[in-house]
Amino acid sequence: MTNNFTITDKAKKKIENLLKKENINKFFRIEVKGGGCSGYKYHFSTDNKKNEDDIIVENVLIDKSSFIFIDGSVLDFSEKLIENTFKIINPKATSSCGCGSSFSV
Repeated sequence: MTNNFTITDKAKKKIENLLKKENINKFFRIEVKGGGCSGYKYHFSTDNKKNEDDIIVENVLIDKSSFIFIDGSVLDFSEKLIENTFKIINPKATSSCGCGSSFSV
C-alpha cells in the first residue's frame, strides 16, 4: 500500500512532546470511527503497541481500515484561542459538520 499521508512539522513537534510527556507510549494513533453528525469521526490516542495491520508514518500508527479514509491527507496541529487540536486535512472528505469534528466521504 502506497503511503500518501503527510505530517506537518507543527504536528510532529506536538506528537513528540506528547509522547515524551507520557513517557510510556511510543506511538500516536489515528483511527477513523463511525460517529458524529456527518458519519465518520477521527480518533486520536497514544499507544505502545503496533498491530499487525498498522501502517506507520514516522511515529504515527494508522490501521489499514482507517487509512483507506485518510490516504492522501495531511495531519496538522491547530492552535487557536479557544482550542488546540490535531486536524486532518482530508481531500476525500466530501462534507463535514459545522464544528469540523466529523466528516463524510
